[in-house]
Amino acid sequence: MPRHTAYDPPMARLERYILRQCFGVMIFVTAALSAAIWLAQSLRLIDLIVNRGLSIEVFLYLAALILPRFLDIVLPIGAFIAVLFTFNRLITESELVVMRSAGLSHLSLARPVMMLAGIAFVILMSLSVYFLPASNRAFKDLQFEIRNRLVSSLVQEGTFTTISDKITIYVRSRNDRGEVTGLLIHDSRNPQRQVTIVAERGAFVDSPTGSRIVMRNGNRQQFDTETHKLSLLSFDSYTLDLGTLHDAPVVRFREAQERFLDELFFPPPDAKGSLRLGFLVEGHQRILVPLSAFSLALIPLACLLPGELNRRGQLKRVLFAIALAFLFELVDLGVSDIATRSAAAIPLMYVATLLPLCLGFAILMQRGIKTGLRRPTLAIRPAH
Repeated sequence: MPRHTAYDPPMARLERYILRQCFGVMIFVTAALSAAIWLAQSLRLIDLIVNRGLSIEVFLYLAALILPRFLDIVLPIGAFIAVLFTFNRLITESELVVMRSAGLSHLSLARPVMMLAGIAFVILMSLSVYFLPASNRAFKDLQFEIRNRLVSSLVQEGTFTTISDKITIYVRSRNDRGEVTGLLIHDSRNPQRQVTIVAERGAFVDSPTGSRIVMRNGNRQQFDTETHKLSLLSFDSYTLDLGTLHDAPVVRFREAQERFLDELFFPPPDAKGSLRLGFLVEGHQRILVPLSAFSLALIPLACLLPGELNRRGQLKRVLFAIALAFLFELVDLGVSDIATRSAAAIPLMYVATLLPLCLGFAILMQRGIKTGLRRPTLAIRPAH
């Protein structure tokens, strides 16, 4: 319990105590879950270093860019776990009984929880407004740059690698100097004259205009779909320019996750039909995720505070709160999926997100009136 300080109202002191406890647990849970998910996702990026030759700086930059995605998911869950854990501990250690005996109502106990949810809301809203689209945009741009300019980093041994929807490359092996052997390339950038190139060995070269492949001892086969003729050219040395695949990131079409809120609610003219609806749903989802922190934080209070307090634990109520939160997330995902097919379901997204918040406050207010007529009791059962 917090220590008494001069000129410090007891109610405010108790609320700050609850807020500190919840905030500490929320930071710990959010950091732990984010680190676990970030580490699991970063293992995919390690392949860029081990097998594709990218630098450690590029890996760390890519790994940092994917972090806001996980915070956007984990932080509301962290707020839920923090409130559930903190209030269950307060009940188990009889601290909540003392607080209620001191005059704290259910709504007074909910005030620090709403402050905690408000902190989470501010963080999540900053992610939705700027950091999330900015990080997704930078990640996609760098990924696009690697795919189009650093072709050598994408090609793996013994695998058919599709550089784009127009070029497929296969290499049998690669040595320490970056040279490859057993090279096969299928180039369909010209659909009427598709080209297949086979070479004994080769090397990838990055130039200011784009990537090139310099090949030795092979042949070039070109099939003309109009004349149905196959031409064969043997060569000692041949260079294939991949620079025509490169486009500047600014002309690349950006997905909904890369757009800022103004672009989502006011889509560009070329976004029509299902694409326009997807932009709108993503925009509303950016607002609803921060609001969900309030609903998830209030679910544990609505399950734990009403009724008698049992210092031996509230296992059934804890499990019930977890089940409600899981159901809430399922309904939210289901309604969002429906909204991507029909704009009429967008208001249901707000109903699904805010309904637990409204019901939670209604339960706390109703129970608070009833318990206000009598002193709170602690149910102590004899140990067997």
